[in-house]
Amino acid sequence: MTELWQRSALELAELIRSGKSTSRAVVEAHYARIDAVNGDLNAIVRRLDESALAAADAADAAVAAGAELGPLHGVPITVKENIDLGGSPTTQAVVAFADALPSLDAPVTERMKAAGAIPIARTNLPDLGLRVSTDSSLHGLTRNPHHPGRTAGGSSGGEASAIASGMSPLGLGNDIGGSLRNPAHCCGIASIKPTVGVVPAASSLPPEDSGLSSQQMLVEGPMARRVADVRAALQILAGPHVRDPLSLPVSLTSLGDGERLRVAVCADPPGGATHPEIAAAIRSAGDVLADAGHDVVEATPPSYEQAIDMWAALLKQDLVVMRPLLDLVIGADGQTVLDGLFATSADVTLESAVVLQGERHRVLREWRAFFAEHPIVLSPTWGMPAFEHGADLGTGTTGFESLIRDTLRPVTPINLLGLPAAVVPHGRADGLPVGVQVIGDHFTDLRCLDVAAQIEAASDPLLPIDPVTA
Repeated sequence: MTELWQRSALELAELIRSGKSTSRAVVEAHYARIDAVNGDLNAIVRRLDESALAAADAADAAVAAGAELGPLHGVPITVKENIDLGGSPTTQAVVAFADALPSLDAPVTERMKAAGAIPIARTNLPDLGLRVSTDSSLHGLTRNPHHPGRTAGGSSGGEASAIASGMSPLGLGNDIGGSLRNPAHCCGIASIKPTVGVVPAASSLPPEDSGLSSQQMLVEGPMARRVADVRAALQILAGPHVRDPLSLPVSLTSLGDGERLRVAVCADPPGGATHPEIAAAIRSAGDVLADAGHDVVEATPPSYEQAIDMWAALLKQDLVVMRPLLDLVIGADGQTVLDGLFATSADVTLESAVVLQGERHRVLREWRAFFAEHPIVLSPTWGMPAFEHGADLGTGTTGFESLIRDTLRPVTPINLLGLPAAVVPHGRADGLPVGVQVIGDHFTDLRCLDVAAQIEAASDPLLPIDPVTA
């Protein structure tokens, strides 16, 4: 018998809607799972038992009354602790903000609750989200359920670890340098980095207004074990919001019935090394799509290596301004990461900032032309499997440069250009999950997910795993 905590979000919604289960039973099952496995993982850092169980009882009363139900009515979710959720502090995983209570829900939590979802817990992240491995100076280290000695990824590593192990069916995270996609790769789940502007973002805590790199690269989005759950959540989250002036009223392109596309497989992206088993997994995903009738070719988008450098330069522009404040609140490991980024990227000047915007426009234009010929690109998410804890701190500039070039490089052009990219698990490298990145042109988010679902369909159904312990 499949336990409730093993079900997907959409399966749980149907069980609750049909009366075959109750929201209280579903929420209690997930709390029991948290009791059973979170001690091994430290993915959940704050439980919301009182409010969640009260919401579950209200959800069950609505079902009994025949009320109109949202698409995720009564379904538990988890929320990364840098996204505002009323009644729960937005700690950003640092001691200085441990009691920072927002006055409003973020647009994404507001919309998930309006769709009937019930936040049951908060999840871990690295200090201020500025690391690709999840180890917080406030909450400690989150472990990967597949291997206790390997990273869960970051910065949404708590979400990915919780979802992969069955503590949550669906969660909310964000992404400026792969932070939705990195943990999906490491923990073997699905996610999407939406097109910039598709999903609104806002905080009631200062600073309410973000710098240029966040305006151009930062997004919020969903994570789950199943692509269908990610797709359903994205449709709930998408659309303009009065608190986000950059959010857009757009129609997202999906894959048409029977539609076949030219797919570019970029299994070994330029600019660094790729683990051979990861490259093989990407090509295997291409074979799946070829069998489904797509025209699959090997091709690499233009100016790829330049885009990696430009991502780092754009991110650094904001960090230079923010560094004095960051130094006051971030932990020692976060300081090391910042030092690495500052040491391996060019100095920021007014001239360099202006030139960078022109060059970014050129690369956008080149990639748009590439997508006209290859509407979908398959690439690794990371060039390497999940690394050992602390390996991202490196040994000086050489270690940090290796992290960017050999591990992180496939996610960074997507942030630079504001593109959508779904991640779906497919294959293994060193016994650990491999995330295939399905990339498309702006506002083809649903098509990326539809293609990811075709890859997912060729694999065994993904159920939660029991954490592997030392």
